[in-house]
Amino acid sequence: QVQLVQSGGGLVQPGGSLRLSCAASSGTLAYFGIGWFRQAPGTEREWVSCFSSRDGRLYHADSVKGRFTISRDNAENTVYLQMNNLKPEDTAVYYCAADKGPLDSNDSPNEDEYDYWGQGTQVTVSS
Repeated sequence: QVQLVQSGGGLVQPGGSLRLSCAASSGTLAYFGIGWFRQAPGTEREWVSCFSSRDGRLYHADSVKGRFTISRDNAENTVYLQMNNLKPEDTAVYYCAADKGPLDSNDSPNEDEYDYWGQGTQVTVSS
């Protein structure tokens, strides 16, 4: 069983940056498709970004395109969500998720595609 442990959330001013971490206790994240989701109070969880293990590319929701990106440290078995130029509307609990099968970009917003989930980490963007 793979456990995903998240860290790196917090309070940041608008325009600031944060990097979220998602570390795996076992398994090799390098072989997994990775998704990042977020959930703001009173809303449904929404897809933010993914690394497609089918084509090796990154995909992002329009709301974060150009500001967020995913990276990996395979030696640390960790993936990151780098968030730049943060806005108040980015305030949410952020979740990482891993798909042990091939993750297609078209399927990446579907939460059912993922086998493992992190515990979530709060990001608050406020002055």
